[in-house]
Amino acid sequence: MNTRVSVTELFSREEIKELTEPSDIHGLWAVGSTWAVIGATFAGVGLTWSYLPWWGKLLICLAALAVLAGRQLALAILMHDASHNSLFKTKWMNDYLVDWLCARPIWNDVHKYRAHHTRHHAKTSTPEDPDLTLVAGFPTTKTSLTRKFLRDLVGITGFKFTVGRILMDAEVLKWTVANDLTWLPRENRQWYDYPKVFLKNSSKAIIANTSIFGILWAFGRPELYLLWPLAYLTPFPLFIRIRSMAEHAGTQISNNALTNTRTTKAGWLARAFVAPIRVNYHMEHHLMAAVPFFKLPKMHQMLRERGHVPEPPTYAQVIHMLSNRQTNQHPLNSVEQGE
Repeated sequence: MNTRVSVTELFSREEIKELTEPSDIHGLWAVGSTWAVIGATFAGVGLTWSYLPWWGKLLICLAALAVLAGRQLALAILMHDASHNSLFKTKWMNDYLVDWLCARPIWNDVHKYRAHHTRHHAKTSTPEDPDLTLVAGFPTTKTSLTRKFLRDLVGITGFKFTVGRILMDAEVLKWTVANDLTWLPRENRQWYDYPKVFLKNSSKAIIANTSIFGILWAFGRPELYLLWPLAYLTPFPLFIRIRSMAEHAGTQISNNALTNTRTTKAGWLARAFVAPIRVNYHMEHHLMAAVPFFKLPKMHQMLRERGHVPEPPTYAQVIHMLSNRQTNQHPLNSVEQGE
């Protein structure tokens, strides 16, 4: 099925109206509970640190990095939902509250992301899709995927992303959340233009992160802030990669959200790290982007009962499916995209 499907073929107008009604209460709960977990993670490390042996300190730091990276992804998903104006019913909450509480702490921007992401929805899986590079080269081999995962975990991917973000805020590169790079014209620019525009574009992210540091300082544990950028550089890119793979990698090239997007079954472990805020219901999201996160399971169940969507695979099954290519299956097996 390659023809774009109309939601009016799948749901009645009354159902569409009910499904697309956002809620400020649910939005506040999502943002508040995400920050509660972040705060509890910092507190847990701070309160137990002096009582732990060296190996216990190592284990609790690794656990904290994973939890914080999972909540950084949750902040990114909250920003994503706000870009569709589906997180809050009140518009300024989507535009400004989420920008400060969700986007800026992870060095992002609701308004820039909204412009980028709108093109992704309009051009999903086509050559004009701005997110296409995130899922290019799949399926791949297990060896290749293992290398990608290792680069994420040791910080290589995160370092490259951070350098790219600096260059984007300095307006050397075009702003994007994908992997493609577009250099901006630099004629008639002086050297001092770059730090000036960087500070202009990054000031809110700097303020947000300084606030996190300041709160930890007020509690007498400023050193705990180091966990925040470390999580951003290491597990966070891995979780983003797995999330992106599950959503679009290896799907059909079509105009139909039922075939060019994938919904994935998420247990509690997946929801903690790679699928927060119901982002695993991605097929449903592409069918109706205005549906708030807390109604996506209901929408999925309605589609299942009506026979429009199959039972979704788990994240483990998706990873296996996208890493099962044999080296002799591709004429360019020695040079893989993204390697």
